[in-house]
Amino acid sequence: MSKLIIEGRRKLSGKIEVQGAKNSALPILAATLLTGDSSVIHNCPDLSDVDSTLDILRYVGCYVKQDGDTVFVDSKCADKSDIPDELMRAMRSSIIFLGPLIARFGSARLTYPGGCELGPRPIDLHLMALRLLGVEITEQHGVIECRAPQGLHGAKISLSFPSVGATENIMLAACVAEGTTIITNAAREPEICDLADCLNSFGARISGAGEGTVIIDGAERLSGSMHTIIPDRIAAASYMAAAAATGGRVLIDRIVPSHLNSVIPIFEESGCTVKQKGNSILIDAPNRLHAVNFIRTMPFPGFPTDAQPPIMAMLTTAKGTGIIVENIFENRYKHVCGLERMGAKIHLEGKVAVVEGVPELYGARVAAPDLRGGAALVVAGLCANGRTEINGINFIDRGYENIELKLSEVGASIKRL
Repeated sequence: MSKLIIEGRRKLSGKIEVQGAKNSALPILAATLLTGDSSVIHNCPDLSDVDSTLDILRYVGCYVKQDGDTVFVDSKCADKSDIPDELMRAMRSSIIFLGPLIARFGSARLTYPGGCELGPRPIDLHLMALRLLGVEITEQHGVIECRAPQGLHGAKISLSFPSVGATENIMLAACVAEGTTIITNAAREPEICDLADCLNSFGARISGAGEGTVIIDGAERLSGSMHTIIPDRIAAASYMAAAAATGGRVLIDRIVPSHLNSVIPIFEESGCTVKQKGNSILIDAPNRLHAVNFIRTMPFPGFPTDAQPPIMAMLTTAKGTGIIVENIFENRYKHVCGLERMGAKIHLEGKVAVVEGVPELYGARVAAPDLRGGAALVVAGLCANGRTEINGINFIDRGYENIELKLSEVGASIKRL
């Protein structure tokens, strides 16, 4: 397995161009299955989760071609409505194929998805919603069998939690269902808006995306089109954390600054100067950060849970003590062990983490516990004194495109072995 070697204590300086959003790319690629046509997706990031998504498209019979960050998908010849267990286990987001498969073929057969173990992330909301759309579902021995013998029909669906995945699966299935579907308490993330824009370019009729209520008027059929994926706001926040942790000055380019409205105040409170201009943000950090009093993760437009680990790593050497409350995933603190191994002082009590800033971290041998936890260890390694070795970087490759190259270009001493 590959690993990252970091020699820390180097201020970052320069420009980082942000990749396309992982959390947009996966449902948008799955959406191409609905068209039975050719689609072109631009700004698609080079990630292992994207590779897994394309493997699923190929398995069900699509023709897929990649050219840089452009992906061409022809789903005319797709003819399978099942996904084998080994492909499902490659990533958590594989469940996003449930809606498109049922909409395209009237049936689907798959197993429970894999991915990072962040605690219970049940798919009951997905299944409840699909049942309301007319899907008959049986679950046995980890296998989910779905049939829509009378086809899909519109429904009023109220989500008990604004789940991103459930909102996406409903949109994907309902856009070709008969009648109108109304989702209340829908997820409001920018990636939901991106998926709606893509589906609308295919001929869907979706309104209200990004708000609490999404309305989908079913279309008779969709056709292929071209779409450009939005920038990855979590990757942008992670690189901002890396710049801040090292006392650096970095331009984060090719982003949508408004997508970072909930994290920018955290950097400003820590003592950084943050300037927005066009599609970029310039972050200029002091030699030592100040502690941030209180952070709590919430569904969008609140502070994103995916940004919590790298920002926690940034604050481990801040002056003072701060509190983080994790409200989304119960196992989102698995990176704390690695940070403590590097000298961080963090006290955990349930969903609350008390971060007491230390003068410096020290390089150590650690392992990425999951995707964002791996990013946290990279941030810690960049500001640590000495050499840090990060194993398990297959997790990091799920969500960060060539992370060692991007950081090297702004002055980090980081290499992949």
